[in-house]
Formats: sequence, structure tokens, C-alpha cells
Amino acid sequence: MIISLEMRRRVKEQLKKLGGMVFYDVNFSYIDMEDMSEHFVSVPEQGGGKLIPEGMCNPGQVYTVSHGKSDMIGVFRLESQMLPGNGKFERTCLGSDRECKEAVDTAYNYLKANGNRISDAISTSNSDYIVNYQDLQGIGMTKDLALPTLIALCSIALKRPAQSSHVVLGGISISGTLMKVDNLASTLQVCADCGAKKVLIPAVSTVDYGTIPADLMTAFQIIPYSSAEDAVFKALEVE
Repeated sequence: MIISLEMRRRVKEQLKKLGGMVFYDVNFSYIDMEDMSEHFVSVPEQGGGKLIPEGMCNPGQVYTVSHGKSDMIGVFRLESQMLPGNGKFERTCLGSDRECKEAVDTAYNYLKANGNRISDAISTSNSDYIVNYQDLQGIGMTKDLALPTLIALCSIALKRPAQSSHVVLGGISISGTLMKVDNLASTLQVCADCGAKKVLIPAVSTVDYGTIPADLMTAFQIIPYSSAEDAVFKALEVE
């Protein structure tokens, strides 16, 4: 029985990491041979450990969920700082991954070009910024970092925290074009497993709403955004 429990747990753990919707209703149970009743047992890998905390985060802290380097879906946390300076931008814990660095640079370049459309209080010439990136589930860093980085930078620049228990999905190009969320249903399932209560989703992904199970669709507040600036305003709850 002990071997069965352990092996069943490991199988479930790997299925969860794959991220496919078909695996999320796989449960762990056993049959009581005396009365043939089925009993369900919770195992650690069935929950996300509430990686996305309840309550308001510090300014500059943002969570995103997307495909990592291993192509598994996981949670990533961004934490930013702002110091007096002359516009220097530093990113930490990205290693040498070119795609990740390019996505982050896209965010900063977009902020330099369009920051005044978000707020006159944002300066990229009189301040230095540092953003730290954390892969919370060890699946390899995601390259979908442009929009979360933009929001993290605006959050620390305005000294305004993002909404509580919220996740940012999607991305932007250097021109501000919105990117759809890959595998939206599975991504939302990971958001739910990890404790998200609100999810920002690009308007271009609404065409995929039909792939989302009804109970998952109502698991949290879905907040669509129509532009990069709109995503910042809604994430930080500013007008």
C-alpha cells in the first residue's frame, strides 16, 4: 500500500507539471474492500502551495504564470527597486538566456518611449531600476516577461502596489501589440491552483474563452485589458 501511495503521488505530480487540462481531474482514491466505498485522499502535488499570497504585495512585486524553459506552466515572481540615478536598468537572476533578456529590454524601452502616457510621475532619466526574476517552481525561466516587467516598473515608480492575489498574463511587443496567452485553459488552472483571485488577460485571448471549463471560469475575477497602458492601470487600480 505504501508503494502504491508513493508511486501514485509521483505520477500525479508529473501529470500536473505537464499542465494539460485533461490531467487536472485525475484524483487519488482507494476502495475500502469491506463496504466497497471509495475514499479520496489529498496529496501535496494537488495544490500549488498558494504561491500567490493573499493580501496586497509590496510596490514593484508582480506575479505571472506562463510556460517556462521546460515548456511546463509555472509561476514567476518579479520584484523591483528604484534608486536615484540616471536611467540605468539592471535585471537579476535571468542568467544568459537571450530571449528573456530581450523581453525585459522590450519592457524598459517601451516604458522610456511611453511612460508619459501612463503617468508624468514616471521618470526613466532620473532614476535607476532593478528587477529580480524568480522561477518559483523550478521549471526554467519564462520568456514572457515584457508585460509583467512593465507593470513591475510602473508599480515601483509610482510606489503603488498591484492588486491583491492577482496574476498578469500575456505579453507585448516593442510597439505595444498584445500577445495572446498560449494554452489559456491550462494556464488559468495553474493560476487557480496557486492561489490567484484575479487574473489580467489580454483582450485578444477572449476568443479562447470557449476552451475554459465553466467552474474554472468562475474561480476568480477575470480582468481583460486592451493595451499595455490599460494593463498597467488595471493592475495598479489607477485611473
